Amino acid sequence: MRVGSKEFRWGERTYVMGVLNVTPDSFSGDGLAEDPDAAIAQALAFQKAGADVIDVGGESTRPAGSVYGEGAAAVSTEEELARVIPVIQRLSECLTVPISIDTYKAEVARQAIVAGASLINDVWALKKDPALAHVAAKTGVPLILMHNQLGTDYSDLIPNMVVDLRKSMEQARLAGVRQEQILVDPGFGFGKRPEQNLEVLRRLDEFKRALGRPVVVGTSRKSTIGKVLGGAPPMERLEGTAATVALAIAAGADMVRVHDVKEMVRVARMSDAIVRGWSPLS
Repeated sequence: MRVGSKEFRWGERTYVMGVLNVTPDSFSGDGLAEDPDAAIAQALAFQKAGADVIDVGGESTRPAGSVYGEGAAAVSTEEELARVIPVIQRLSECLTVPISIDTYKAEVARQAIVAGASLINDVWALKKDPALAHVAAKTGVPLILMHNQLGTDYSDLIPNMVVDLRKSMEQARLAGVRQEQILVDPGFGFGKRPEQNLEVLRRLDEFKRALGRPVVVGTSRKSTIGKVLGGAPPMERLEGTAATVALAIAAGADMVRVHDVKEMVRVARMSDAIVRGWSPLS
């Protein structure tokens, strides 16, 4: 798969996506909405640390009405554009790695691609704005479809999620998105209770077998980790995140979406050495 000018060869190694939140209310405490210069500096630092993609988001995706407490407030298309477009424009001039736009709004995705983004990361898998699939098809950029739902009720967790993601994939294909341009994300932390999130991670290999597409995993600093670690706040979930990243890679993850890029690049490299093989000459 080509993302911008970079070729991604799935199965050879795990790719790392660095999270760049240009929001004031990020759950992870790293929102940079008020300081574009800091956002640019952080993206450059992520690239230097080994990030393969920089994922820019202008609306917090902290789940509303979730088991984790009050959700993030929705923002208008205009406000989201005002946050992300200037940053993407500047990043497109100084980064050599691709830029992803984290949005479920078609217009935000369209303008972000014009500004320099070359990947769409839709945390609602076309449920919020189906027109986003047409943007991906028309521009030819790859599309990440993340499982998400309101509530945490399932008759059978993994099969239900697979059916849901398959419907979104078919919706994307009917809009003109080629199957080889689609990635899937099981949505750790979205529409799931903590024990369900852990089951998803435990059974991650089932998604790749069922859907036949590269799998993106975003466990970084999530509340489930905090709960398992006895209430640790987001900035104290590094070791828990590292454990989830390593186990996700062992289960077949192709890309991990993380806040702590330097550390997780090292975790991915070590995990790949074990899972995919390593020699002193590699």
